[in-house]
Amino acid sequence: MRFEISRVLDAIEGRLCLDPALARAVLDLGEVSRFVDLDGGRPATLLRLGIVVDALARQIEEENVAVYVIAPRALISDADLTSNERMVVRRWADDGRIEVLRDPGDRLLEVAELLGLPVLSRNRFDGARQRYGWLAQPGRLLAPVAGPGGPTLIARVGGGAQPAAADPSPAGAKLLSRLWRCPEPGCAAYGANPVGRPGGQAPPTLRTGAPSCPRHEQRLGDAGPRPRSEVLSARVGGVVRQRFVVAADHPVVVGRAPDHGVMLGQWLSDEARRWISRNHVRFELHGADLVVHDISTNGTGLRPGGSMDDDHRVSLKATSRVLGFGDVVELYPGVQVARARTWTSGGVVNPSSVMAEAPTMAMRAVDR
Repeated sequence: MRFEISRVLDAIEGRLCLDPALARAVLDLGEVSRFVDLDGGRPATLLRLGIVVDALARQIEEENVAVYVIAPRALISDADLTSNERMVVRRWADDGRIEVLRDPGDRLLEVAELLGLPVLSRNRFDGARQRYGWLAQPGRLLAPVAGPGGPTLIARVGGGAQPAAADPSPAGAKLLSRLWRCPEPGCAAYGANPVGRPGGQAPPTLRTGAPSCPRHEQRLGDAGPRPRSEVLSARVGGVVRQRFVVAADHPVVVGRAPDHGVMLGQWLSDEARRWISRNHVRFELHGADLVVHDISTNGTGLRPGGSMDDDHRVSLKATSRVLGFGDVVELYPGVQVARARTWTSGGVVNPSSVMAEAPTMAMRAVDR
């Protein structure tokens, strides 16, 4: 059972992301770990984070959904967690996968406002509603709860059970336009090689009145403009399988099995796998232009504006093309890449679960 739990925690780790371009919601791990009614298990366990991630994925109807996780520092020594779970929390913090702070409450709402993310919490935040008026907007505050078909998300205030994102706040947009450096040596978030690139570093906190490191509570230095980036989605068979970021200093290769890039092979049919090259297309940013380069053996299609009319389809063979908004790159029929906002739905009702390896006892239903 210990091996199974470790595998689940590894799967959950793959969904932790402080990259503002990829995170889909923000939550407090200290709170979520104690939602006993979700599984009827121990007073606290990290496995409940996986249960909530799965609920979010089902609500969004998308695979590989990432979450921005904030945890109280006390969780590292919480006796209700196993020694292995406490070690995992510490590792996630040291690796820059989550934020571990003395008091995550204010930071939770600050991040949600700066990035425009929904909050997953059972707290109504009544005392903060005047300051954070967006909490009453539909889909911005959702509570993970047990449901007849499994854990789900319901509106805490404002109605609307579908998680809703917004554009970053003006302060958030300003923070995200710059790179930041922490004076603390080896800072995972704002060091020389910060976790979270290429989409961007986590937003600094402004609670001290100036951009500061949330973990080390030290003022950050401005390291210059942040390279421009775009979020793209890879869709196979009508299902969004993977989001990824292309930055001005970070081109991305997509193909069947690139050494470095977005690998689609695990979702392809045998015929598609034979057609799509190991390295099929490369996406780059040149100024304001998102450019696709065909580097495949068999060529690539481009559907302007997403048109499915084959008369409008443009063939690319060892050539490049600037992508307009709504354009869809087609590696093979049903295998597509486009800007993430091109598709309003992820297209999958039952996304792959991060809890697939969980021991049965951790997933048992609760009699209600």
